[in-house]
Amino acid sequence: MDTNPNHLIQTVLINALPALLAITLHAAAHGYAARYFGDDSAALQQRISLNPFKHIDPVGTILMPLLLYFVTAGAFLLGYARPMPVDFSRLRNPKTQMIWVSLAGPAANLVQAVGWALLLIVLKGFGVDEFFFLSMAGAGVGINLALWAFNLFPLPPLPGGRILIGLLPVKQARMLARLEPWGLLIVMGLTLAGVVGPLWLRPLMVLSYAAVRLLLTPLEALAALAG
Repeated sequence: MDTNPNHLIQTVLINALPALLAITLHAAAHGYAARYFGDDSAALQQRISLNPFKHIDPVGTILMPLLLYFVTAGAFLLGYARPMPVDFSRLRNPKTQMIWVSLAGPAANLVQAVGWALLLIVLKGFGVDEFFFLSMAGAGVGINLALWAFNLFPLPPLPGGRILIGLLPVKQARMLARLEPWGLLIVMGLTLAGVVGPLWLRPLMVLSYAAVRLLLTPLEALAALAG
């Protein structure tokens, strides 16, 4: 783990904007989707906001990343935002629309990953070689793909768990839903035990990186020719 104060400050500055945008747009996307499908719980609590401070969770945004940083010697860093208040029973079609509301947050991260990758290609295409900006764009890709993959883990209250509840038959869905009060503790334990990273997060991130790269290959080739 790098303990050089200058390097630590630089790392924080590089990751701060991508991380704030990632958690803010992720949380807001859940709220917008819920309101679209009939539940205005988040809107009534003024949680549909682009203010990042409304989405900071003491455990998921602060404690968990710090624990992972020190436990893994800075090699693995991940967290989550304050849960968005969504009452799935108020959706017009709860069973089906729960899937779309839950998917909205991870999808926002995937879109942001593509946007940061696009910015990285544009910067390189214009000959920008400033380490700070290139690193920030790269961090934006990595952070958002990590959040995309982590949030799809199939255990509630993570979005992936709620997507699975929406897809399962009623009996199995109810059994899985019973795990929700302890879901975050289970996921945190599995993460610290080194299960989530190698068995779920990394494989899904590798596939996601490949998909983003494939999507932007024509633009990357065009930028290379222009350069």
